[in-house]
Amino acid sequence: MLHFVTENIDMPPINPAHIENWLRRVAAGYGFTLGDITYIFCDDARILEVNRQFLQHDYYTDVITFDYTTPGRVSGDIYMSLDTIRSNAEMVGVDYMDEVHRILVHGLLHLTGQGDKTPETKAVMTEKEDKALAMLAN
Repeated sequence: MLHFVTENIDMPPINPAHIENWLRRVAAGYGFTLGDITYIFCDDARILEVNRQFLQHDYYTDVITFDYTTPGRVSGDIYMSLDTIRSNAEMVGVDYMDEVHRILVHGLLHLTGQGDKTPETKAVMTEKEDKALAMLAN
């Protein structure tokens, strides 16, 4: 089951039932069912705090994923900085909600085992995001 919470910021205009159905189909495509996943929408100050406390990184980011996945079942906590997502959307010239959706699925893909630390794995991640985003309208 998906949970959507906010910390220090307003909830983005998402349809939780539609998002859960979409992400359930994406996860199934990788051989997983949805376990408990909590999406925490936050501001830059909160994600920086989480990044420092848990990862010892001193920089802003759009998403931090804590993976509690078990065999066949994705679970985790996914922090999303709506401030950074908005900035990134403006920087690359895409719609804010399109970028929110990209980061929603980005976090899920991390839970399925997809990395993005090298140029090669980042390119694969982007391809998988694009494929998943095409499923969103269906």
